[in-house]
Amino acid sequence: MATAEKDFCPEDKRPVKLFFQDEARFGRISDPAYCWAPSGLRPIISSRIVREFTYVFSAVSPNDGQSFSLILPYANTDVMNIFLQEFSKAFQEYRIILIMDKAAWHRSKDLSKVENIRYIYQPPYSPELNPVEHLWDYIRENYFKNAYWLSMETLEKALAAVLKKIADCSEMIQSLVGFHWAII
Repeated sequence: MATAEKDFCPEDKRPVKLFFQDEARFGRISDPAYCWAPSGLRPIISSRIVREFTYVFSAVSPNDGQSFSLILPYANTDVMNIFLQEFSKAFQEYRIILIMDKAAWHRSKDLSKVENIRYIYQPPYSPELNPVEHLWDYIRENYFKNAYWLSMETLEKALAAVLKKIADCSEMIQSLVGFHWAII
């Protein structure tokens, strides 16, 4: 982190903020899971197999639980550049160190250089080092379990509502992603 921090202009006195970034795919394929039902009754769970997906790009700060998310149609370099530009604007009062995995669109030569963001990459094949993975588990387990969507529009509206609700509760995000080794 100290190396990434040195990459900023020495005259820049904005505070440094650490974020972890990841993306997740959400779609219309339902994933039936165990659920509670009164004794002697079998729960009826609807399911669908529709191969339509959208992606959520998120960055979270384990220090204070702040987050930033966008729902985007693909996971590629162009979309990652959109995320970085919007993320940079939202946190323009900070110098940001962004830790992310080595997905192809994170390492592309066409990835934008953003004035207030510096990148650090996780070691390969180590998703357990990215606290954002716990955010995805929480969303799927608490909001999308045994659910299906009649259209992509309803799925995206549900995702937007969940992401807003989560973003408004920084203590909850901090409890999910605030591992002792991630807090600087």
